[in-house]
Amino acid sequence: MKPQLLKVSTTMVQSFNARRDTRPNVNNHWHYHPEVELVYFKKGSGTQFIGDCITQFNTGDVVLVGSNLPHYWKFDEVYFHGDADVTADVSVVHFNENFWGDQFLELPENKEIKNILNKSKRGIQITGANLNKVGSLVEQVVFAEGPRKIILLMEVLLAIAGGGENNILASLGFAHNFQESEKDRINAIYNYSIVNFKKKITLDEIAAVANISPNSFCKYFKSRSKKTYSRFINEIRVGSACKLLINNQMNVKEICYESGFYNFASFHKYFKEITGKSPLSYQKCYVKK
Repeated sequence: MKPQLLKVSTTMVQSFNARRDTRPNVNNHWHYHPEVELVYFKKGSGTQFIGDCITQFNTGDVVLVGSNLPHYWKFDEVYFHGDADVTADVSVVHFNENFWGDQFLELPENKEIKNILNKSKRGIQITGANLNKVGSLVEQVVFAEGPRKIILLMEVLLAIAGGGENNILASLGFAHNFQESEKDRINAIYNYSIVNFKKKITLDEIAAVANISPNSFCKYFKSRSKKTYSRFINEIRVGSACKLLINNQMNVKEICYESGFYNFASFHKYFKEITGKSPLSYQKCYVKK
């Protein structure tokens, strides 16, 4: 599947886009766009893909995604069951870095804002004491009008910059500025893996998706993503297992096979390697928290 270049709409009375989503399938696909994206999950959980970083997102999370950085939020299946008593509530802000003028970020007073936008090119997960404040400010941006809307956006970025405990998501080696001839290939690999991680994906199969020979695929993927394909697919599977462990509706062996692992020893090994905990320790830690 080809990644979509998302067209972010604005109006004659708005210099940037801010909205509230209550459906979990809005822009629920691997995509990118020139606008910076700021997301606050007031309600919602699932798996987030930011560049080459695969982690969970949960209620209360805030993420800042830089220009043209591929990303994808896949909500948990429970949000798509018509009879389920769960709802999504997400505030989303899209803005061009220079919407306030080409010279604005060059002003010495705006050095912090410029620096945080540069860091966002790898994606930023907001953490620490400022998280609740940032989430509240993002929500206020959505409902504000006039100059106050722009002022609040600046306050959000300053709060993120001043937090000091934020996590950078995509790896330093992740190249999201592939040549045009490569973008479709890389994103076809990502999309196919996200959709089919529960089954065994052979080297011949994924090489065919990339339209290169099996002998060349492993070297190609590692040179672009800075990790092996087996590591990448295991990260997706472990991310799925984490959600199932938190839901606590299946035993660990059932989760092993449901997440695409065919051997319990391998599941345990890769889960601990990627998360730093055994599956049961992860579950107990999360439930206690």
